[in-house]
This record gives sequence, structure tokens and C-alpha cells, in this order.
Amino acid sequence: MYHSALTSRRLAAALFSTRALRTALLGLAGIALASTQALAHEYKRGDLEIAHPWSRATLPGAKVAGGFLVIKNNGTSPDRLVSVTAGISGKAEIHEMKVTDGIMTMRPLADGIEIPAGGEVKLEPGSYHIMFMQLSAPTVEGVKFPGTLTFEKAGSVDIEFAVDKAGGEADHSAHGG
Repeated sequence: MYHSALTSRRLAAALFSTRALRTALLGLAGIALASTQALAHEYKRGDLEIAHPWSRATLPGAKVAGGFLVIKNNGTSPDRLVSVTAGISGKAEIHEMKVTDGIMTMRPLADGIEIPAGGEVKLEPGSYHIMFMQLSAPTVEGVKFPGTLTFEKAGSVDIEFAVDKAGGEADHSAHGG
């Protein structure tokens, strides 16, 4: 009887350890998957790396939204972002915004933006950015939308824009940055 009870205790301990180990491994797998999804918010095409495409939430009825990201060129020759499309808009343009003598101007860049060899270009509020026009629906915080960047040399890259809260600076902690 003593031997049987001891064997049962060992078996229960082994099962508990296995179950606890399995639970711990599943938890770690979940964390790894979440980390992979966060890292998936960066894209690569040839020598180009596209980091953290994002937009801000818009109010219902808004007809425009901005798009922001960083493009890094690890190559030895320049490339050029020549066009953008997005599932949420009828039209998208690459814009430059700047303030000269206290006057803010914004204009589309018909020739796109050069990404210098070994350099990077930031599309951010108050500077270069993507202007999504003729929105089919508002952008909603926490809901990503698809887009395509087209480069002169690297070709097209399908991406997703994360939507952050309206106004203020972007919080990239939810998507790896």
C-alpha cells in the first residue's frame, strides 16, 4: 500500500509538472507570437526598410487623413517613393509641408520623394507625409488599413497602416516602435 501511494504521488507530481510546463510553454508561445506581430509592422523590399506606417483616427465625415512612416535605404544607390495607394481612400498623394516666414504651405510632390543611398526619410506630421483623400470611411483607432507604396527601383510594397488616437504624437508601443 505504501509503495502504491508513493507511486501515485510521483505520478501526480510528474503530471502537475508536465501540465505546469505545458502552460508555461503556451504562455511563452503567446508572448512570442505577439512579439512577432509587433515586429510585422516593419517591411522590407530589397535594400529598403519601411518602419511603422501609421495614421491618426479621424472623425466621421472626414474626407482626408495623413499617413506617416520611416523609409531607410541600406543600398548604395538612391530610390524614390513615387506613389501610394490605400484601401480607405479614392486618392493618395505624397506631400510636403513646411513653414516659411511664418506661413505654412503644403504641396503634393509630383515626382515623389528620393530616398538617398545609405540614408532615410521620415514622413511625419509637419513635414513630408502621405495625404489620403476621398476617404471611404473614417480611420479608427486600433484598426489597421492596407496600403501599397510604389518605389522607382524596388517596386511595390504592400503594407498596413496602424491607426493611433486622434491628435498628439503616435504611440508605437502597440506595434513594436
